[in-house]
Amino acid sequence: MDKKYDVIIIGAGNAGCEAALACARIGVKTLLMTQNMDSVANMPCNPAIGGIAKGQMVREIDALGGEMGWITDQAGIMFKVLNKSRGPAVWSPRAQCDKKLYSAYMLNSIINQKNLHIVQMQAERIIVKNNKVCSVVTKLGDVVETSEVIVTTGTFLNGKIFVGKTFFDGGRFNETSSVSLSDSLKNDCGLEIDRFTTCTPPRINGCSVDYSKMEIQPGDNPPIPFSHFTDTVNWQKTKKQVPCHMVYTNEKTHKIIAANIQDSSLYNGLADAHGPRYCPSIEDKIVRYPHRERHQLFLEPENLATKEIYINGLFTGLGEEVQKQMLCSIEGMENVVVTRYGYAIEYDYVPPTQLKPTLETKKIENLFLAGQINGTTGYEEAAAQGIIAGINAAMKFIGQEQVVLTRQDAYIGILIDDLVTKGVDEPYRMFTSRAEYRLSIRSDNADLRLMDIGRRVGLISDAMYKRFELYRQTLVDIYDKVSQEMPSDEELFPWSQAKVQDEMSITLKYDGYIQRQKSNALKISKYENKRIPIDLDFNAISSLSRETKEKFAKIKPETLGQAHRIPGVTPTDIVFLYIAIEKMARSKKYESQRI
Repeated sequence: MDKKYDVIIIGAGNAGCEAALACARIGVKTLLMTQNMDSVANMPCNPAIGGIAKGQMVREIDALGGEMGWITDQAGIMFKVLNKSRGPAVWSPRAQCDKKLYSAYMLNSIINQKNLHIVQMQAERIIVKNNKVCSVVTKLGDVVETSEVIVTTGTFLNGKIFVGKTFFDGGRFNETSSVSLSDSLKNDCGLEIDRFTTCTPPRINGCSVDYSKMEIQPGDNPPIPFSHFTDTVNWQKTKKQVPCHMVYTNEKTHKIIAANIQDSSLYNGLADAHGPRYCPSIEDKIVRYPHRERHQLFLEPENLATKEIYINGLFTGLGEEVQKQMLCSIEGMENVVVTRYGYAIEYDYVPPTQLKPTLETKKIENLFLAGQINGTTGYEEAAAQGIIAGINAAMKFIGQEQVVLTRQDAYIGILIDDLVTKGVDEPYRMFTSRAEYRLSIRSDNADLRLMDIGRRVGLISDAMYKRFELYRQTLVDIYDKVSQEMPSDEELFPWSQAKVQDEMSITLKYDGYIQRQKSNALKISKYENKRIPIDLDFNAISSLSRETKEKFAKIKPETLGQAHRIPGVTPTDIVFLYIAIEKMARSKKYESQRI
């Protein structure tokens, strides 16, 4: 490990890996620090990538030049497009993965990446001088100089694990938490820190399950890959899939949980931070919905080698003995063998309103945050933030224009705008319902929306971009009725004539709706992108309420659109703000004319 790097990334989960690869591929000298080389891109929860709205983000990461989609295609063991019975706007690809293969492929990409050095080392402190990052101190006391730092620590900041009434420190089960780094973010960097909680389900030995009593859930045939760069035809020929299975809890299960509810760390007062509303524990389901006779569970293979099964939907903070009773009450699991018990985890996060849309902190220059540290949940949300933070840290270092995606551009734009503008009061998860322009930002057209940006920042190669341009021009020619002829599959590869036909079919089917949506977006953009001068004094706008002034001062919105989305801000507040901006502009113009 050298003593100086252009960018240092702390944490090698999905956010850290995407950030590190983006920085290195752009061409800056990058260090990726991880507590455990064996846990790179680990999947501590669900062994799956994608899902509703999440699949769209994975396709967007891929179009920008990220790694998640390609590795999912290699490590995936069951592929399915969700919401297929509805319109293309909400089609969402999802894949079960062999989690060991996924981690191995990602580590291989990192180790073989030029400009990128990965080291097993814990970061203890971030050194700041004149409100700017200058170095990172390791657990061994080494001081590594750097111009930029990206923190992607997941659940490791001051993490505490709970199994029933037992608790201990940990970032994941059997992995140590990081207390000193959390203190450094608070004391050295002046950031506000809060806490969230989440929980995992037990894992079981698949050989101890009677699948004949369960409903089989096969993958799509043929499967659809995530990555735009996957050789689809040959991939479909060789990709082998394994099914998942569906089963339900029952009255006996619910009685066991209800009788032992105080055994759960989520109900006995031990883990009392806010948890995810959209991914509740089985205890929450029993308490909130007592009229429900059963709850759906999915048995999902974690990897092909060990036969371990992840029970999606059975998240819990109950003790070991109660977990075993609960499992044995479920049909097909009467003789189940538990390999890992579920647990709750409580951890520190940084309320994301302290960030700019580039994911750089407002207080400390050149300090970026990405992933669960920003109050999100999910591998896809983490990776999306990671690639944006990586791009922007690298682009800032080389003095080039940074990337800020809007809500009209991508789900990633919605994710980041929601975080930095609205903040979070529970772990944030992406849904298609959050997207105002979901007809335009579909999973099928992520390349058409974002590959130009990936090319501009240097993450898409010349050769690949040339193929993409041919594909895009073919679509334009057919749409404009200039030509109905198509280049061959060989010329378009990895795109194809079939892809052209599918994309054109969707475009023509929804063309009227999309044009209307674009027209509405254009009207909105007249104020949406109106810049707020950095030196505007919100306190000087007498017509604003004190509460609104405080919100503007805290969030520091960069545009009128962002200001409008701050919770509690009214349309009238935006009118007053617009008047103040125009008044300030006229005053500056007058002063310049006098000079």
